[in-house]
Amino acid sequence: MKIILKTFIILFLFANISCKAQQMIQTPDDIYKLESNEEQFLNKPLKNLLKEIKPEIQSAFGVKTPKGYPCYFMFSFSSSRELKQKMIEGKFTGLYVFVKEPVDEWDNGKRPKEIEFEWTKEDVEKYGNFTVERIKVIGNE
Repeated sequence: MKIILKTFIILFLFANISCKAQQMIQTPDDIYKLESNEEQFLNKPLKNLLKEIKPEIQSAFGVKTPKGYPCYFMFSFSSSRELKQKMIEGKFTGLYVFVKEPVDEWDNGKRPKEIEFEWTKEDVEKYGNFTVERIKVIGNE
């Protein structure tokens, strides 16, 4: 009986380790999967969505909208310099995540200029608990 129990435990642990979930977004080209699977992120913390993205988010900005409209973040896998160039060339793709809570740091000029459009670990901590309302991918990269 002990041998059967030990065997079962070992098989269970092996299966558990083998079945670790892979992140949904492995490359920037996979970003459209978030929009397709939007339902699994709605009304959940932003940090849940961010955990599903493997490529590093290099630039972002938040937009505070008029009352009655959701605020949003725009995320990109390009640096702010590359992002500006891609926008000029019309080859820009951005992930827009609408949230319930107000995003006021970017609009009020409170964000330091040197990191104005960078997404940092501090941002993940600060905004990670914001509630996702909608996901939209815009662009044609």
